[in-house]
Amino acid sequence: MVFEDIYELYWQKIFRLCMGYVNDTELAQDLAQETFIIVWQQLPKFRNESNIGTWIFRIASNNCLRQIEKEKKFAKTDLPINLEEKKQESIEPQIQLLYQFISELPETDRIIISLELEEVKQAEIAQITGLSESNIRVKIHRIKEKLTQKFKENGY
Repeated sequence: MVFEDIYELYWQKIFRLCMGYVNDTELAQDLAQETFIIVWQQLPKFRNESNIGTWIFRIASNNCLRQIEKEKKFAKTDLPINLEEKKQESIEPQIQLLYQFISELPETDRIIISLELEEVKQAEIAQITGLSESNIRVKIHRIKEKLTQKFKENGY
């Protein structure tokens, strides 16, 4: 598959996956771009042992997890207090809220629900996360219940 086709096919999916991890539009765009730089660099080495989408999602997940680890090491108290938070206004409020709720989930749950929302097959999600398919099904059900409860608590 040609890189340009891969980019066209997966850009939005990878961006949304990254949004699920970081809940920050600019950072999600940066992470998605970094993911595609890695894909472009590693594409000649891709051996078709798994679906190319599975491979790309794994790269994106690892990228996002590295970012989360960096954030944990950075003391949040060092940030200036007077900064005004900027949000992308074009995203519907419910979608913004969904990204916020997803970003509050444990790391494994974030990747699972983000991939589920991208309509990745549960067998592939199992492959990406290293969990069993039955475990994925149970986790998806529980995550959806948690997210539904959070929406109810916020008046939706």
